Amino acid sequence: MIDLYTSPTPNGHKISCTLEALKIPYKTHAINLMEGEQLSKNFLKISPNGRIPAIVDSENNLSIFESGAILIYLADKKGELIPTSTKERSNVIQWLMFQMSGIGPMMGQANVFFRYMPEKIPTAIDRYQNECRRLFKVLDKQLSKQDWIAGDYSIADIANWCWVRTYKWSGVNVEGLDNLMSWSKRMYEQPGMLKGIEVPFKVENLLKKENAEKFIKESNKIIQK
Repeated sequence: MIDLYTSPTPNGHKISCTLEALKIPYKTHAINLMEGEQLSKNFLKISPNGRIPAIVDSENNLSIFESGAILIYLADKKGELIPTSTKERSNVIQWLMFQMSGIGPMMGQANVFFRYMPEKIPTAIDRYQNECRRLFKVLDKQLSKQDWIAGDYSIADIANWCWVRTYKWSGVNVEGLDNLMSWSKRMYEQPGMLKGIEVPFKVENLLKKENAEKFIKESNKIIQK
């Protein structure tokens, strides 16, 4: 049994979607980021950086933080969604790191300046949205050659999709990125994705127009922690 400590964010969804796809039994522990639960002593024992997601695998008496490390561990544990051959495995990990070092951080900063910061700084907003667009174009070019990012369907697809699918919230322009959008549509159809993005609860309801202002105000607490 896997204990999953998570919140309804793209990084959290990367793990819940993968657990669902691999059909690995897990128990969800929701971490309330607004209330600072990610900084509690108990959680810091599992995730020293005070960030979600994190897992505890009781079978191996092992706790893991950092979403990319968790994805590799889960894929290896089940023997799916990551190749075993050196070349193909390296390719999947490269595109996973592309998300970890590029897509995630840049979209995260776009969210901060476009949505959460009370003071709107146009140069900062443009900088991060344009960089997200550039990274999206890299994915779009890669997907012009094949249906899945690293060749076969893998954790690289799940990791990137959990962020890319939220492009509207980040204000990223996807016009003309037809390969990327077709891939995103295919991802919604993959086993476990629809269920995974509703863990620990369905966040889309929070982002409806009538709730968005409150959500943004509350989210501003997180960037100050």
